[in-house]
Amino acid sequence: MAKMVEEGAVALNVEGAFYNPRMRLNRDIGVAVAKSLGISDYLDGLAASGARGLRVAKEAKVEHVVLNDVSPKAVALIEENAERNGLGACEILTSNANVLLHQRHFEAVDLDPFGSPSPFLAAASRSADKYLFITATDTAPLCGAHLKSGIRKYMAVPVKAEHHREMGARILLGAVARELARVDKGISPLLTHVTDHYARIYLRIARGAKMADRALEGMGHLEQCRICGRWRTVPGMACRSSGACSFCEGRADVAGPLWLGPIQDRGAIRAALSELEGSKARSERAVRLLQLCAEEIDVPMYYDHHRLCRKFKTTPGAADNLINDLRSAGYSASRTHFSGVGIKTDAPFELLQEILCSI
Repeated sequence: MAKMVEEGAVALNVEGAFYNPRMRLNRDIGVAVAKSLGISDYLDGLAASGARGLRVAKEAKVEHVVLNDVSPKAVALIEENAERNGLGACEILTSNANVLLHQRHFEAVDLDPFGSPSPFLAAASRSADKYLFITATDTAPLCGAHLKSGIRKYMAVPVKAEHHREMGARILLGAVARELARVDKGISPLLTHVTDHYARIYLRIARGAKMADRALEGMGHLEQCRICGRWRTVPGMACRSSGACSFCEGRADVAGPLWLGPIQDRGAIRAALSELEGSKARSERAVRLLQLCAEEIDVPMYYDHHRLCRKFKTTPGAADNLINDLRSAGYSASRTHFSGVGIKTDAPFELLQEILCSI
């Protein structure tokens, strides 16, 4: 018996295949990004019910869409859904995703696995010619809650901290940057967001050893003090931290290697936002998310406004007032999508304390 759902411009039978309605926002944004980039060749490597790939074919009007799943039962359902939505021209395959990625190249590769994408990163890095889109739902290992699992899967050390959501995204970006560098490819992040239970990254790929070297220059470590709460970034693949805080000489944990470069491309995000706002699949939450991402300043990590106020024993005011005060003092500052109470700034820690204690 069919279990029908409507999502975007497609009607889907999801009976017998994995379909997560909570990931609709992820797919809404993915369709908008694909359309804004003018992609003509796209792989949905782990298609399940086909919701993502079929929406890209119909709504983004991508010329050649390949939907693949290792499950014959899922593939039969994708074929049914493709015919139902007039998308019979889509190429539908039953293959192990890693095998397919090693066999063929695609302009854009999109991976939305159940759990960690790490088993697919090497093959996807070889296959993707221009764009690579990845979802990771294993935020506990990425963000430091499951330390050993995070180290195994991403060959990086995550640290539990107030900015753990951004740290997880940057560890994922760093892992992908290192895999791509192995095959002489570099990355330029277009959009990065951590929403609900997952991290999502959209990357433009640049080919060539020089591009790979340039991308690796965006790698580094984060030195996080457990005593004073401050942190600093340490550029470079080699860890140059002594394990002592550079500010108070207390014990410092070191996270990384992770990506320290830009994580948002304002032009690309605004182009996707324009597509989303004009779509029938528009959701106010997705629009607001992209707006926040476009407004974020390009500095690694963020402060928890409430945690700062507790540290300085002061009553929290409006976060926007703090941001305005920082800007008035000549520094960059913004809200962040990573946290409703998060503040990004390049201002020194002492100025934050001065402003908050003067309220």
